[in-house]
Amino acid sequence: MKKAKHDNLISAIESEDGIDRAGFIKCMAWAGTGVLWMLAGGTMKSYGMSQLLDKGTGQLKPGLVLPRADFSFVQISDSHIGFNKPANPDVLGTLQATIDKINAMSSAPSFVLHTGDLSHLAQKEEFDTLDQALKSVKSERIFYIPGEHDMLNDNGKSYMERYGKGTKGQGWYSFDKGGVHFIGLNNVYDTSEGGLGTLGTEQLAWLADDLKGLSNSTPIVVFAHIPLWAVYPQWGWGTRDSEQALTLLKRFGSVSVLNGHIHQTMLKVEGNITFHTATSTAFPQPKPGAAPAPGPMKVPAEQLRTLLGLTQVNYQEHASTLAITDTPLIVAP
Repeated sequence: MKKAKHDNLISAIESEDGIDRAGFIKCMAWAGTGVLWMLAGGTMKSYGMSQLLDKGTGQLKPGLVLPRADFSFVQISDSHIGFNKPANPDVLGTLQATIDKINAMSSAPSFVLHTGDLSHLAQKEEFDTLDQALKSVKSERIFYIPGEHDMLNDNGKSYMERYGKGTKGQGWYSFDKGGVHFIGLNNVYDTSEGGLGTLGTEQLAWLADDLKGLSNSTPIVVFAHIPLWAVYPQWGWGTRDSEQALTLLKRFGSVSVLNGHIHQTMLKVEGNITFHTATSTAFPQPKPGAAPAPGPMKVPAEQLRTLLGLTQVNYQEHASTLAITDTPLIVAP
């Protein structure tokens, strides 16, 4: 990451504002953060974890029956370990609330996807703290892709040493699970002017090669940090060369694209491609254009539970296309 962009980001971090610690923790004691993705009968649905769990017991609500699935996974994003401003002085606590909700699921997810900004300043102790917390997750494996905060200071060297083993280039890779092809992309290694994400020619060439052996009927799940559609380019909420990647994906009957970065849930369907952005486990950001600039957003404590979340996916093999529907963490009072 270029020094000027690093300095601008540090400046933005130092000017953050938010709510008081006591109010935040009281609100977040049961709200949790993350989304459960469930793929069943060919349809991908997302559920806010606090809608599924009883706030008193932390267990699934009595009588609640989830769809049967061949496998499930959870997406979490933007943990920002190391952040300690008023918007959330206890990001480790809200991450732990997420972990508790994952572990309270009646069936452990096959894996977890973390879609970037694991840390706030890419410091060793921040990654250490995250690793220690995630050791308690009841899941087979955790897959990572970086956010721009994970690239600070050393252009992602620390991130790659910990989380990039076995990946290609600057941390992109793919794997298969239950008939679904998963693709992890890095669009933060060399952000363009204005903060837009960039994939780059090397990664795009790898993506084309990775896809060429797949049949058109293979369900595809792509996950990256910055959205692959133009959510709000004025704030860098988009990827400059994403159209080249999306062109490669158009031949597939079902493509789901999962992202973080903007700290709020947004959904867009374009042909066979469904885009879904995830909330943060740390703090919300304003809606596009609703503030002079993006950044940690000050909200009343009673609203926080509607603005943080996690995603779980259950998959059941089926011939029909996938679709995503979103449910907020909890309905606003």
